[in-house]
Amino acid sequence: MTGTDTALKARFLVLHDYGMGGLWWWIRARSAREIVETFAWVEVVTNPEAVAAREGDDGLEEVDIDAPHMPPGLEGLRAERDAQRGRPGFGALADRDVVWLRRRWDGEGDEDPAVFLMELEPDGRRTRQVEIAEDGTAVRSGPDDWIFNPPIVDLFDPELAGEEIGRDEFEEQWARARQADAD
Repeated sequence: MTGTDTALKARFLVLHDYGMGGLWWWIRARSAREIVETFAWVEVVTNPEAVAAREGDDGLEEVDIDAPHMPPGLEGLRAERDAQRGRPGFGALADRDVVWLRRRWDGEGDEDPAVFLMELEPDGRRTRQVEIAEDGTAVRSGPDDWIFNPPIVDLFDPELAGEEIGRDEFEEQWARARQADAD
């Protein structure tokens, strides 16, 4: 059997969603798990309608997970994952139904520094969020408050293990925060 033998592999639709768009590929692999362990910032799309919609797209490249070279975009995501593998905390938050994180934002441009408490799905998308300003005021928001909701973390990232908080801490802050203003 060669490294690219497709007999034991299935075809998966894979998305790298970067917020304002995404890159798509068909990847032949032994499992969906193998794909997310091999490439950072990707998700295996399982929604039947989304898969059916991409079936006839001749522009999507199909690659084998064991191929030595990947198409542009995918190669960098593999290199990023390779750099993470073996570090303490790698994959510690993967495979959970819900993850809660505390992340510091130092501010950028005219945005003020803040702490963000996030409740995340297994694909790294937020379900709820609390933003705590430096003065202690807190604002909560959810998907209806966001223009778009791409994955904002890769749960295999070893750095995230040190940012995990418990559900109780998140719920306490959620309860005390005011609802985000609807624009």
